[in-house]
Parts: sequence; C-alpha cells; structure tokens
Amino acid sequence: MAEPPTPASEEENIPLPTGVFTLLTECYSPTCSRDSLCYSIACPRRLEQQSRLNMKPEPVLKNEDYQPETELIEPGTLWIHSVPQEVIDKVSETEKKRQEAINEVIYTERDFVRDMEYLRDFWYKPLSTSDVIEEPRRTDFLQQVFWNISEIIAVNSKLRDALNKRQKGFAIVEKISDILIEHVRNFRPFVTYGAHQLYGKAEFERERTSNPAFAKFVDETERLPESRKLELNGYLTKPTTRLARYPLLLDVVLKYTPEDNPDKTVLPEVIAIIRKFLVEVNFETGKAENRFSLLQLDQHLVFRPGEQADLRLRDENRELVYKGALSPKNGSSGAGEDLQLFLFDHALLMVKAKSNSKSEQLRVYRKPIPLELLIIIADDDRPTKGTSSARTKSALVKGRSNSLGRNSPAPLSSTKANGLGFPITFVHLGRKGYNLTLYANTPISRKKWLENIYKRQEVLRDRSAIFDMVTLSENFFVGANKVLCACPFSGGNKVAYGTDDGVYISDVRVLTQDPLKVLAIPDVTQVDVLEEYQLLIVLSERTVMTFPLDALDYTDPIAGLRRAKRVASHTSFFKAGICLGRTFVCVVKASSLSSTIKVLEPIDQTVRGKNKPTFRKLLQGGNDTLKEFYIPTESSSLHFLKTKLCVGCTKGFEIVDLETLDTQGLLDPADVSLDFVQKRENVKPIAIYRIDGEFLLCYDEFAFFVNKSGWRSRPHWIVYWEGIPSAFALHYPYVLAFEPTFIEVRHIETGILVQIIPGNNLRCLFADSPPTVASHSHSLSQPPQRSPIPQNSYNGQLPPYGTQRPGYDLYTMGGMPQPPHMRPPPAQNGRDEIILVSEDRVFCVKLATGVLPGQTYNMSQASASLVPR
Repeated sequence: MAEPPTPASEEENIPLPTGVFTLLTECYSPTCSRDSLCYSIACPRRLEQQSRLNMKPEPVLKNEDYQPETELIEPGTLWIHSVPQEVIDKVSETEKKRQEAINEVIYTERDFVRDMEYLRDFWYKPLSTSDVIEEPRRTDFLQQVFWNISEIIAVNSKLRDALNKRQKGFAIVEKISDILIEHVRNFRPFVTYGAHQLYGKAEFERERTSNPAFAKFVDETERLPESRKLELNGYLTKPTTRLARYPLLLDVVLKYTPEDNPDKTVLPEVIAIIRKFLVEVNFETGKAENRFSLLQLDQHLVFRPGEQADLRLRDENRELVYKGALSPKNGSSGAGEDLQLFLFDHALLMVKAKSNSKSEQLRVYRKPIPLELLIIIADDDRPTKGTSSARTKSALVKGRSNSLGRNSPAPLSSTKANGLGFPITFVHLGRKGYNLTLYANTPISRKKWLENIYKRQEVLRDRSAIFDMVTLSENFFVGANKVLCACPFSGGNKVAYGTDDGVYISDVRVLTQDPLKVLAIPDVTQVDVLEEYQLLIVLSERTVMTFPLDALDYTDPIAGLRRAKRVASHTSFFKAGICLGRTFVCVVKASSLSSTIKVLEPIDQTVRGKNKPTFRKLLQGGNDTLKEFYIPTESSSLHFLKTKLCVGCTKGFEIVDLETLDTQGLLDPADVSLDFVQKRENVKPIAIYRIDGEFLLCYDEFAFFVNKSGWRSRPHWIVYWEGIPSAFALHYPYVLAFEPTFIEVRHIETGILVQIIPGNNLRCLFADSPPTVASHSHSLSQPPQRSPIPQNSYNGQLPPYGTQRPGYDLYTMGGMPQPPHMRPPPAQNGRDEIILVSEDRVFCVKLATGVLPGQTYNMSQASASLVPR
C-alpha cells in the first residue's frame, strides 16, 4: 500500500503559472506605435501613448455604459470628438476628412512646440545653471548641442497660437493657409538647425562619455515622466522631422479642399516654400556631414616624422569625393592589411587604421598626392618598384586644345594580375614623388576609382587652365633625329630647329607642312636668329658658326655651309641679347673649375661684306682688344640686364660690368635672411628676371625676390618648386618652371600655384628673358607703359622681332589686337614665345581661350600645393 504523499511532495506537484507578463514585453500588435493609441487595453505602451496624446489615464475596467471609442481618445485628437454632434451631421464625408486633416496639423503643432519647450525647460535651463558642465565650456557646449532651438520655439509658438485661436473660434475651420503663409516664411531657423545637428549630437555623445556627472544627469532626466521615455537624441531630431512632415500633412488637407476654398490656391504655395526649405536643409546637412567627416578624419590623422602636410580638411569648400579600401599585397611588412583611400577634391590620401586603448588612429601610409601631380597607370604593365621616373605613354595624351597631360583612362584588363587583384599604380610626380601599386578586389571597384579620379582631375584642370599648348610639329623629329633646340623668328611665324643632323625651319602658319632642312651639320645644340643682322647663329659640335639667312636653301642643305663663318670653338654655350642699348653675343667656354666668357658685337649688314667677319671686337681704351673675362667657377647660364651681364654659376648669380669687367656676387652676404641660399652649395641658379626695380631669382629648388643692392626685397615671398625644374620662362604675370614630368605655373605677385601641366620627357627649347617687366603697368585700370627704345640700339633699322610689335602679343596669338587697357606689359626687347618638346611633339605655350591677363585660380587652396605643417 502506497504511503500518502508528504506535504513537500504535494507542493512539488502544484503546477507553476505560465504565460506572458505583458507589462514587461512589447506590444504584439503589428500596427501598434508610440504615436497612436493601441486598440488593446493590455498594450504595455498604453500609459506612454496616453501621455504622448495628453490623455488622462482611465481605469481599465468600466461599467456597462462605458463607451471606449469616445472616452479613450483625448478631446481634440480627433475632430469629430471635439465638436457637437449636430455639427458633424451637417457636413459631408469629404469635409469631415478635411477637418480631421486640419485638426492633425494643429494638434501636431502643439505637440512639437511642447517637445521643444521640454528641451528648453528640462535640459537647457538646468544645465545652464548647474555645475554639471564646467564653467569655461558650459556656454559653448549648450550652444553646440541645442544650437538655435530658442529661435525655433519663438517661430513655432506664434504659429501654434494662431492655429489654436482659429480652431477655438470656429467649429468648422474654413481655412488655415492664410496663417501658414504668414509664418512658414520664417522657417529659416530649421535650415540653420539641420545644418548643425550632426555637430550637436557628436558634442553630446562626447560629453556623456567623458563626464560622469553629465552622464548621471542624462540618465536621471530621461527617466522623468515628462520625457515620455524618449531619449534626448530623439528630441534633438524632431525639428528636422517636423519640417519634413509639414508637406505630408498639408497634402492631405489640400486633397479634401474644395476648388472654391482659398486654401486650394494658397496651400500649394505654402508647401512649395516648405519644400524649398527642405532642399536647403538637405543641401546644408550634406555639406555639414561632409565637413564633419573631414573634421573627424583630420583629428585622427597621424603622419610619419618629417612627412607632415596640411590637407586643409577644415576648409569650408573641401569635399570628400570618394573613399574605399585597396590592398597593397606586395610582400612588404603589413601585407594583407587593406589601405583606406580618401579621394578629396584636391588630393588623394592613403591611411592604415590603427586602434589603441584611447582612440582610433589613421596613420598616413604615403605622402598625400595632389591630384594635379597624380598619374594613374591602370594596366598590368607597371613601372619598376621604387623608380619614380618610370612613366607610360598614358601620361601624355591628346586632349582639349592639344594640351599636355590629359590623364585619361586606358583599356583595362578584366583578369587578376598574378592572382593578387586588379592593379592600379599611383605615380606621384615631383621632387618627392613615388610609385605605388595597389589592388582592387573586383574590376568594378577599380573602375569606380579610376572614373572618380579622372573626373575630378578634369574638373581641376579645366578650372585652372591658364595656359594651353598648341602643337607646332608632330611625328617628325623621331628616332635618331631628335630636336635639341629651337628659336622663333619672322614675327613668330617661323621656327628654326636644331637637331642631331642639322637645322630645320618650319612655317607655323602651315601646320600641315613638315619642317624643311636648310643646313646639314651634326649635333646642333643651340640656334638663334639675329633678324636685324639677318644672321643665323649655330652651336654645332662645340663650335659657334654664323650663316646669312639669305644663304639658307631649302633645296640644298649643303649650300649654306659655303658661307659659314666660324666664331669660336670649344664652346659650351652662347647667349645673344641687348645690354647698354646694343646687341651682344656672349660665347662661354666652361669647365668644372672655371669659365671664360667672350663678348662679341655683330656687324651691321650694310657694312659687312662677304669676306668680312660677322662680329667685331669691342674697343676698350682705344686698344683693339676683345672683351673677355674670367670667372673661377663653372657657368651654366647668361642673362642680359639693362646695363650689366648676369652669369649663373655654381657660386650663384654674378654681376659683370661690361665697361669695367668688374665682377661681384648679386646677393649681399650681409643679408642674413638670405642664409638659406648663401650657405647652400647644392642649389643651382637658372634664371633671373627684372620686374620693376626688383629681381626674381629662380633656382632649381626655390625662387625669391631681391632688390638692386642684393638684399631680399619681399621677406615673406618664397616659392618652393613642386618638381626639380631645369628651365624657366616668364610670361607676365606668370612664371613657368619646366621639369621632365610637368610644367609648373605660378603667379609672380603672389607665388600661388595656378596650374600643373603633366607630360613625358618635357624639355624647354626656347624661352627668351625680357630685360625688364613693369609689373605696375599690368593693372587693367591703365594702359601699360612702354619703355622707349634707345636710338643707337638698331643702327637706324627696325627693331628685332619681339621688341614692340603694335597690336600683337601672345595674349591674342594673332587674333584681333587688344585694346590698350587689356594688353599685358610687353616683353621688352625679347621674344615672348615659349617652345617645348615632349617625346615626338613640339608645342608652343599660349594663354587658354577666355583667360584674361593676370586671371588666377588659387590652386593652393583647392588643389595641388600641400603646405607642410
């Protein structure tokens, strides 16, 4: 017989309660939301919904005559519950729907203003009077987080009051458009708030994370009944969402409004005004998000020692165009970790993300690349690693106006390179350039990178197109017969070329005609034309010779050799120009230790006979001696000033008095501000230009101004070239620096970098140096002042080409003459053409179409120049 169960066993057999405790769960109804009352009396959100709808909580159980559909809804939430039944019976179903829509506009406006007042009364005011936020930061914090909430409250309180007054005065509201049209015009604070909202949220989160007292205040305030269990961030987004909700609410009102009602014509105007504000909000918010992202990025960037660069990410107009990840996968340390690339509107940045216990760091992987100095190689034939001089044909392509350096896409391979991915080689041109090959995971990813880079580069180049290149010759000087030098003459209509096998002449007015050979002599490294004396000067195999222009025969390149006259041998280079109002030709014999310079003067054609020399000796003190002087260092350039000769050598610029042959350095050693160049031995002086009473000195590393006494005249003006230029050209108000991979154009007065023209194997063939330029005469408010020509300069004949050609200059390039007030200062006594060669093409520099003299695009603000920090 079984024993009776013990009390303990009986207790174990009692079944435990099962089910759902709804007060601890979300509502199971899919249609339930916090903004409308749920149909279920057991809804766990019910108290919150009643509070949000300003309803008085009622007991769940009522007597038999309890009417839930009328008692559970706050009077005023629905229009039909706020007016007598006889009013409802008099209106049509369409009017009922219209009144309900109007009622929703009015009570949601009340709710919105109440939410904004909650922010003011329970957040802003307590924080402004307590020590939760430290006093020095309190005002700024409140302004950043709540921004212009007070302005929104002021505007919308007036709108709310006007709508409430209208509703209380009429059981059936006839119109609301007259009230709305008056107040929505003042909705500008919504735009201001929306543009700053992102910063406010970030400041709030930063303070809550770092300030325990503020975190406690936030937790306590969000638990208050007045918060209706909604976090602060939910309230901070309400102004933006409210503005977006207006058109939706008013569209419903408009839908049920009869045609003869004033709202039918005015409400569309109201909606249009609000939508215009919405467009502005979206635009300003997008700009703010861009600025915020750039600000966050700038704060997390970490540069390598010595590679700091200011990307100007905080600039108002800076833009992040594209970003993504590419893989190095090159076997180096850290291989396998993707690089994060950021394409800005002016530069390309590569970083590696590194996290530590305090914050996330973005370590700059390689030096940022200005887009004007970026070449993309998107095929599998990549340059050798570490050779920045490697280039491909894609770096120089034909483009608009036959300009150089159009970095356009090449056909892409759809197969992975050695299984590593789809390669993109980034080539950074310039003094500190490099090559880097990265790999995209898919061909689509690579294509997006290329498209975005090409598109942005094209925008920058079109915007900064000060100069264009006009092709003078193409596919003619190829193979062993390369062009080595050039010289324009005959008013710029003809060009003489020196090549490996002779001298050629072309007529640039007939571009379809190839250059014609006129002299068959080898290794012509210099040519020049003295038109006043009808002489062609040639440096061939270190020998200087002259040829009468009328002796050059296109049909017989040997004929002219019979009238050749040898001037000097063992010559390094020569230079022709005007000094002391006379034409001189200087012949330089340079070695690594010294230089001997002979100064010659050509004989006028009317005096010179066939058997007479072409140059005469300069007389000094009645003695028939040749002007010859010696410099104890290697010379590389000669420049004719107004009354002196300037020699560029390893010691710097030396000034020679042609009357006394006294020589002294241009720079005064007493000026300590010039120590940066005086104490350097590895910088090369290349060009000097006189501008008013100052001299612009161009070295292969930098450029600066000095005065006549050799002291620095503009202490804060200095240019550091992006590349390593080997030649310069002055086209006032611009100076052009030529290096093998690009041309750098800067504005003389400001030093601003205004244009980069990339290319392949660039060489400057000709750029004459005007003795002086009057910079003040460039002002568009007055005509340029033209210096008179010395009467004894040309022996009574017409001045040589380029001196003063009325109505013509490079700005018009043969077009209609410019008005005097639009003409730039002339290249006094010099030719203003600039000729260069790239591979098998010869170009002439000209101002781009539509560019006015002196017009400048500040590339240093929005593109190439990255300033060291």
